Amino acid sequence: MSNSSNELMKARRFLPLFLTQFFGALNDNLFKNALLVMIVSASIAGAANVNTVVNLAAGLFILPFFLFSALAGQLADKYEKSLIIRRIKLAEILIMLLGAAAFWFGALWLLLAVLFLMGAQSAFFGPVKYAILPQHLGDDELLAGNARVGMGTFVAILVGTIAGSLLGGTANAYWLVGTVVICVALTGWCSSRQIPLAEARAPSLRIDWNTPRISWQLIRLATEKQSVFLAILGISWFWMLGASYLTQMPNFTITVLRGTPGVIALILSAFTVGVAVGAMLCGRLSGARVEIGLVPLGAIGLSLFGIDLYFAATGYAAESPVDVAGFILRPDGLRVLLDIALLGLFGGLYIVPLYAMVQARTEPQLRARIIGSNNILNAFFMVLASLLGILFLGAAGFRIEELFLVLALMNIAVAVFIFLQVPEFTMRFLVWLIGHSLYRVKHRGLELIPLKGPAILVCNHVSYVDALLLAGAVRRPICFVMYKPIYELPVLNFIFRTGGAIPICSKGEDPAAYQRAMEMIDEALNKGQLLCLFPEGKLTEDGEIDTFKKGIEQILARNPVRVVPMALQGLWKSFFSRSHGGAFRKPFRPGWRQVAVIAGTPIPAESASVGRLQAEVAALRGENK
Repeated sequence: MSNSSNELMKARRFLPLFLTQFFGALNDNLFKNALLVMIVSASIAGAANVNTVVNLAAGLFILPFFLFSALAGQLADKYEKSLIIRRIKLAEILIMLLGAAAFWFGALWLLLAVLFLMGAQSAFFGPVKYAILPQHLGDDELLAGNARVGMGTFVAILVGTIAGSLLGGTANAYWLVGTVVICVALTGWCSSRQIPLAEARAPSLRIDWNTPRISWQLIRLATEKQSVFLAILGISWFWMLGASYLTQMPNFTITVLRGTPGVIALILSAFTVGVAVGAMLCGRLSGARVEIGLVPLGAIGLSLFGIDLYFAATGYAAESPVDVAGFILRPDGLRVLLDIALLGLFGGLYIVPLYAMVQARTEPQLRARIIGSNNILNAFFMVLASLLGILFLGAAGFRIEELFLVLALMNIAVAVFIFLQVPEFTMRFLVWLIGHSLYRVKHRGLELIPLKGPAILVCNHVSYVDALLLAGAVRRPICFVMYKPIYELPVLNFIFRTGGAIPICSKGEDPAAYQRAMEMIDEALNKGQLLCLFPEGKLTEDGEIDTFKKGIEQILARNPVRVVPMALQGLWKSFFSRSHGGAFRKPFRPGWRQVAVIAGTPIPAESASVGRLQAEVAALRGENK
């Protein structure tokens, strides 16, 4: 399937779902932000109760995710998904009619009840939205689809934030907001009618209506795969951060920045535009693979700019209220705005790979329920965000900028915990960093590599970072079989060990190590993994391809699998090659070096002699060393 953004956005299997979730997110945020602005401006709640009512409103919107996500996940696995979506959108129309009435009468209690109902319909929509994507998209489209859904969601948040903030500050807010939310709900229902069928993955599933019991069971189910569960915890932590920032921003803008409602819209827009840009940038930086190496990069940015936001806000001083133009013209205002935008951008880099990872590593028949457990934990963390806001800003008497500093410092602790538990995040980050900072890598023929099943890649061996460049280029995880001294190199050893590399040496050097390596190779291929060998057995010392060793034939005799010839171009005479009598002796020059990773047509095991494989690799490499 094509990875083209334009083709994906035009496809009926994606566009109606994209529009449906866009209008749903738009309505949620339009209603919520209009209500928050009206509360903050004291047109509904008394000024003395602003902090409590603002955090109560945020908690009421999130609470249904905690209550109903388990049921929603079961329904999405048991029934056809497009029908569920259409019924959810009909419910949204009815809720918005009630919301319009609540605005008309200015009834705060009824508005808060509608906010709860909106959260409920969103809770039912979440699992089916993310579970339907892998059914309609190919493996090579999954990250791109998630990136566009993330981008669309946060663009919808942006539009809803601007419209809600501006409409909430007008004299005619009551009837204007009510009319708009009804129109948006109707539009979302119309787009939902075009979503293609997505058959039930677990039609025989028996629905458990005991919410506390099934919620706990789903969370336990999610813990069975540590990497998936920690990805869910990372997602939940991000939504806690996002909920904290978005909830406090209106009050932060008015009390700290002395901004008008227009500045509220600008500040919230900067955050949501940042997340949307980060989501799209994630798609570009990842290519067609689910690149979890971007998660640590996102976590670093979230902490750095969260800390700087505290210092920027502390140094901000405005004696009188400022409008949008006045705020932008202030240097200290621009710093605050940039910090908030970059918080959003790094948040986008952080969240999109985590969602794609959960989808890709979960069995299809369990996917909606696992996403339901994700939403339960998301809700718990976002309710916790509301409680933390009440605790720190109310009971403890913290200023809002001090709360932002606490969140940034807590993010460091959470990130360190997750990355220590799953070193794969750090390993993939180092692979991504090397592949995108030292080299400009071009790919050719990589679509010829089998997407599933056991296979072996054979490649020329030019530098100490060959394995890292291949791991960063190929969509599938690769298990490398590499010469033991290279495997044991400092820093690189962490990457190779975490990535499950198999160290090998000749039978003459260490018979026991050789036998262990062969047994590990057999086991990996029996599990359907993709292996990579460097048949030369050592780095080239003159740039030419050395004679391939017979070990590949012995492996194929035990495991007759397909072999894909590959070649690396442009690495000879680089800092990591042995072109100057040894690696690391050539002066290091920062900048992107042109490198190519090339794959050829797979060769059946019975035809994969060392002579043919060496000839194929040499032909792919050509004269470009």
